[in-house]
Amino acid sequence: MVNARIENLNISTEQSIITPFDLKELYPLSAKCVDTIYNGQETIKNILSGKDKRLLAIVGPCSIHDIDAAKEYASKIKQLADELKDKLFIAMRVYFEKPRTTVGWKGLINDPYLDNSCEIEEGLKQARELLIHIAELGLPAAGEALDIVTPQYIQDLFSWTAIGARTTESQSHRNMSSGLSSVVGFKNGTDGNMDIAINAMQAVAAPQNFVSINPKGNVAVVRTNGNPHSHIILRGGKEPNYQAKFVKEVENKLTDIGMIPRIMVDCSHANSCKQAKLQENVMRDLADQIANGNESIFGFMIESNLEFGRQNIPEDKSELKYGVSLTDECIDWDSTVRILREFCA
Repeated sequence: MVNARIENLNISTEQSIITPFDLKELYPLSAKCVDTIYNGQETIKNILSGKDKRLLAIVGPCSIHDIDAAKEYASKIKQLADELKDKLFIAMRVYFEKPRTTVGWKGLINDPYLDNSCEIEEGLKQARELLIHIAELGLPAAGEALDIVTPQYIQDLFSWTAIGARTTESQSHRNMSSGLSSVVGFKNGTDGNMDIAINAMQAVAAPQNFVSINPKGNVAVVRTNGNPHSHIILRGGKEPNYQAKFVKEVENKLTDIGMIPRIMVDCSHANSCKQAKLQENVMRDLADQIANGNESIFGFMIESNLEFGRQNIPEDKSELKYGVSLTDECIDWDSTVRILREFCA
């Protein structure tokens, strides 16, 4: 029994990958990139605080799987952002990691070749190269921090960050978020629980200490100052929760604990019953609430792609439809333009 194996029983292999420091050396930031990201972070903080009266719009694909299509989308959304800049501050949704309820494709970073080869280093390289391209356009990027290590590789390129419904209650994600430089949005739970997001906002505002890696890939104790820039995202649960009565409920909860109510609404997911076209109904409702005097709603999210719908990953990758989501259903580009223009009218 002395020689019995007791650890790593279910580990098949271990593969070293590039360090965050080396990846950043490989894909450095230009002065324009830094300006785009910094200005994006500061503008979103000003919108969150109410200093900037525009609304924040997080718009883009449910997930990124095709770099060329993502670049085309970025060029289009940049033009629209410039057109609507007096009323909206648009950040492109650039999600590289996808949570799975059971199993499935976990996103470009985890599986860039869509074949379960899980070439994560290549995924990180592709992600960083795309984010730099977007920043060079002058367009801020918004992403979700799902894995607690990958932010060391790409987080410097995001102007806004989301923590998803499945991880908002995670202590590890709250610790990480307390050290992020961007505004962080916490989604309510998949069952509609709003309290876990409000608890997360309180947790990230406080200093935290946790174990992670440093830019050179060494295990380190990270000590944070706390992140005062966070908010709740209403994404629906067992039922949609974008209507005025739910917004009022959140306002009351935040006011009761001494926090200024600032709310973002996710027009997709459970708020649209995962039917992309229903996002337009949510947008109309938000416009009505704001027109009727609501001051707590400061932003919204829309899942949008070049083409409508979603698709499964075919065995023959040449059969993939260009500009169509692999994950949640998205509205098409023409609908995106129309909906946002109507919202601003």
